[in-house]
Amino acid sequence: MQNHYEQFTDEELIVRLRDGEEEITDYILNKYKNLVRSKAKSMFILGADNDDLIQEGMIGLMKAIRGYDSGRDASFLTFADLCISRQIFTAIQAAGRQKHAPLNTYISLYIGSADKGEGEEWELIHSLVSPSDKNPEEMLIEDENLEQLEKLIDKELSEFEKQVLDLLLTGMNYTQIAKVLGRDEKSTDNALQRIKAKIRKQMSKVQ
Repeated sequence: MQNHYEQFTDEELIVRLRDGEEEITDYILNKYKNLVRSKAKSMFILGADNDDLIQEGMIGLMKAIRGYDSGRDASFLTFADLCISRQIFTAIQAAGRQKHAPLNTYISLYIGSADKGEGEEWELIHSLVSPSDKNPEEMLIEDENLEQLEKLIDKELSEFEKQVLDLLLTGMNYTQIAKVLGRDEKSTDNALQRIKAKIRKQMSKVQ
């Protein structure tokens, strides 16, 4: 059993691992397997098989173990979280997942902005799929609106904006999105504002 490792911090364990205690790798992988599962579940909305995403997440965790530098990086947990998210998102992109599949589910899209108060959000799209009590005509109108929105995303959003929107739909905030995409927070928040303006313009046409 590796219970004796619980008394040490992750950073201390990484040092001991570098000194030759190879079994620490298994301990850390086991310790953070639930984090990997949580990340895979949150990003499953983008497409791909959940088991595949968990496998990719574990690869990301392994990369974190191998690449962590206490003098350069923040805590190991923060670094591992970033590595796991990046690995899963990169795998989803490489697999050529169906773009914007999240828009085909019942979801409300909210975008937070860095220049707003904490917790304040701006509602862009509400209830994209009609509740069961809607009549066929109303459902047809909403389906048409959704189709127009998907066309807008494909034609009007840049590749970076599409990536930001995809990650936003997993529940990430702009700070987390910036870390996953390797961009600064300001450019990510600017992308969110552009997305907001483009979708608001589209929604004004169909309302």
